[in-house]
Amino acid sequence: MTPVTSFKGKTVAVFGLGGSGLASCHALKAGDADVVACDDSTQKMAEAAQAGFTTANLREVPWSDFSALVLTPGVPLTHPEPHWTVKLAQKAGIEVVGDIELFCRERRRHAPSAPFVAITGTNGKSTTTALVAHLMRSAGYDTQMGGNIGTAILSLEPPKLGRVHVIEMSSYQIDLTPSLDPSVGILLNVTEDHIDRHGTIQHYADVKQRLVANVQSGGTAIIGVDDDFCRAIADRTEQHGKHVVRISVESSLDNGVYLDGERLLRAKGGAQIEIAQLNGIGSLRGRHNAQNAACASAAALALGMDGKALQDGLRSFPGLAHRMEQIGRKGRALFINDSKGTNADAAARALSSFGDIFWIAGGKPKTGGIESLREFFPRIRKAYLIGEAAQEFAATLGSVPHEISKDLETAVPHAARDAEASGLNEPVVLLSPACASFDQFPNFEKRGERFRDLVMALGSVTPVKEVSR
Repeated sequence: MTPVTSFKGKTVAVFGLGGSGLASCHALKAGDADVVACDDSTQKMAEAAQAGFTTANLREVPWSDFSALVLTPGVPLTHPEPHWTVKLAQKAGIEVVGDIELFCRERRRHAPSAPFVAITGTNGKSTTTALVAHLMRSAGYDTQMGGNIGTAILSLEPPKLGRVHVIEMSSYQIDLTPSLDPSVGILLNVTEDHIDRHGTIQHYADVKQRLVANVQSGGTAIIGVDDDFCRAIADRTEQHGKHVVRISVESSLDNGVYLDGERLLRAKGGAQIEIAQLNGIGSLRGRHNAQNAACASAAALALGMDGKALQDGLRSFPGLAHRMEQIGRKGRALFINDSKGTNADAAARALSSFGDIFWIAGGKPKTGGIESLREFFPRIRKAYLIGEAAQEFAATLGSVPHEISKDLETAVPHAARDAEASGLNEPVVLLSPACASFDQFPNFEKRGERFRDLVMALGSVTPVKEVSR
């Protein structure tokens, strides 16, 4: 735990008592602050009370007692309108912050030089966060990983010199961290997302920009420049005096890190130096993962890692569960769990990464279906369609071989049988549904776990190394 000492002797309101909210309560209490906790859920309120915290309906207490409101990132700060607690805090002139802001204040107080890597982007931030943490751990660094990827930041060990914190941040978390100042900031990409919470894509991009624009003096801003928003952000960040490392997997750069075939090259002062090879790393297939690897590599080098340790760390990276996760091999067939591919855009990344695909798709359909995936249809040897979207997807696939499997229990053995009988060099049985899971599963994780279990039940499957969970 990271005790929060910046509110010692003061009273702080905490709204939202999920993982990060309850961790904030414990961290504030450990730093000798008084906490008044609140949640819309009576069960969460009861759990907080049982843990020893004062609970109250924040509509019914005097806000003049509070020094700050710590808000869960799950509730609106600005759009479509501020949450009622935010309105009350603003009326009382009280600051509204999140748990990562509390961490940043503790770091500045106690260990301002402690390495702090903050990572954001519309896509790829979880994989990049896990990869940076893996690289640092594999090289022997004391490494803490958390934030949006799972573990609340205040549940991690406190910052200290030599200890690296690798933190994934959503736009909501950035919004609640006004003094965010990482030593290394990574912005992967910006595409349209979360407009309901930010109003416009420009405001969404502006929020993302803060993570790299405010890297501390002497720090490094690592920015993917393969989209228009991030190219402009990189230019502005550099104009404001920050050290910027540009990343591209689409074109070469005069200054930055870029993908050349399967090599990552660093260009500087007219020279190009190879920093890593990505060939043969199954957990980092595809251009999207090349971008993740390039950004993570630039971060590791900025933190002092040498080239050999970097290459070794990339090769040993197991990947993340449900994100192009390699389950195992049966004969020549490779089984891939990409249950996180819950829309067409996400499924496109998986489909673009393989050649001969036996594709399991379907579930609760999203707007637009799979029409945007037509360019990948030539890669599909056969599709196995499940869930509510099966008939719709069948109509879109047209002449692409397919069957209505209805469920995973049917699709997996049928796809395995056809892949094994195909005679192809490396057929891939790919679960990348391009759909939500909610018609047949409570979430994409349960869907991916069921796929994994069904694959292993086929018999004679050689597992691939365990993934990061």
